[in-house]
Amino acid sequence: MADFVSEFWNVYVAAITVISILACIALLWSLSTRRVVKDAQGQTVTSGHVWDEDITELNNPLPRWWMWLFYLTIFFSVGYLFLYPGLGSFKGNLAWSSAGEHSEEMAKAEAEYGPLFKQFLAKDLKAVAADPQARAIGERLFLNYCAQCHGSDARGSKGFPSLADNDWLWGGTPELIKQSIMNGRNGQMPALGAALGGDEDVKNVAHYVLTLSGSAHDSIRAAQGKAKFGVCAACHGADGKGNAALGAPNLTDKVWLYGGGAENIVETISKGRNNVMPAHQEFLGDAKVHVLAAYVWSLSNQPAAAPVGK
Repeated sequence: MADFVSEFWNVYVAAITVISILACIALLWSLSTRRVVKDAQGQTVTSGHVWDEDITELNNPLPRWWMWLFYLTIFFSVGYLFLYPGLGSFKGNLAWSSAGEHSEEMAKAEAEYGPLFKQFLAKDLKAVAADPQARAIGERLFLNYCAQCHGSDARGSKGFPSLADNDWLWGGTPELIKQSIMNGRNGQMPALGAALGGDEDVKNVAHYVLTLSGSAHDSIRAAQGKAKFGVCAACHGADGKGNAALGAPNLTDKVWLYGGGAENIVETISKGRNNVMPAHQEFLGDAKVHVLAAYVWSLSNQPAAAPVGK
């Protein structure tokens, strides 16, 4: 990519643009000076192309109105390139940029809504979750920034956790949810096929895992896999209840991020998993994250209504 930030490309783009405009002007000029050509008998000379036996293509100049309309588009393009960026690194007389316009809009929004968000930032997360106005704002934030992965109903999909239940990989308190949104999360499960001893042992452990949640399983394979589960217990615990500090899920319930059948569990153990939740603190700022975290917490909890008069 280093080649594309060279000054050469700015000159190249500007030259191509100018040459294209001049070429259009030259073409229009040559066509505007053209006249109807007739032969010695006074008949209009044709192009020689005939369709359906009697439809002849003439070789007349373009209509004047069309020519002037084309000239107007050229004049417009010259004016546009004078005012706005389009000629390589030339920024235009107005020095407009999409980044600059975005910054201006963000500054206006901050001036208008900043005090409201700061008001919520000063409150406890549960109190914010109980505020109808804050929840409405949090819902809009969620639909804009979170629904792409977790779904508009917050119930997630394969590989993306549901936020509408009480099963949390990294903890479900308001503070931990806020931390997840601010800093992001990176949940990694290594591929354990080789560590367990091969495909058969992976299948045995998968069936033992199924026993932890009372799911249908092969009892013989589960009995053989129990001893091997010690490799998994380092993260999930000897009882399989997981470890929120590591993002290791609870295996004793029936909530599965990638599906709970034996086939899906075998795939998870064999190939591992790697989930990344991006950090939003720099992008949204502390105040918006605060409101968003309160809304996400409210999806799986019932916030206490604020006392009358408060």
